Amino acid sequence: MKILIVLASLLFLSSCSLKSSRNTIPTPTMIPLNTSVTISPSVKTIIGDTVVAIKTKNGQIVVKLYQKETPNTVATFLKKVKSGFYNGLTFHRVIADFMAQGGDPTGTGSGGGSQASELNQIPFKRGSLGLARTPATKEISNDSQFYICFTTEGCQHLTGDYVNFGEVISGLDILDQIKQGDKIIEITDKTK
Repeated sequence: MKILIVLASLLFLSSCSLKSSRNTIPTPTMIPLNTSVTISPSVKTIIGDTVVAIKTKNGQIVVKLYQKETPNTVATFLKKVKSGFYNGLTFHRVIADFMAQGGDPTGTGSGGGSQASELNQIPFKRGSLGLARTPATKEISNDSQFYICFTTEGCQHLTGDYVNFGEVISGLDILDQIKQGDKIIEITDKTK
């Protein structure tokens, strides 16, 4: 009987401490301002996430990449970013309330190579970063052409059929200003 009372007391005390820690909501003052950690000479992470900046004439769009969920896609994308591949290319396809697509070296929508699709169930929403592909098969995606969703409603149907490999974490107002033919001034892994 004494053991039962001791166990009940311990359970009550531990649940009280768990309850108080679960109800703590992080505030900006609880999160260190300098959370960037360098994992290689040029790839930055913010709280474990790889980020890149897409520079346009209107400003910068910062994108967090899903490195854990889509490692090969992110590796290919970062290799192209580091080589300067995207610098000067255009957003060759822009559809209001849907997406802005860029990264085609020919500017026609038919350029770039191919890679195996790392399909996932990460929901497409406003600011999602996806890979273009042909309608012929969802198993193969383009290795350079990407798109960024303008709206959740316009893109949510893409979930599971296209590779979702990142999301905008800053610059949605800049995304909204992209017009067909606008240049990608630079994509860099060195963000402000």
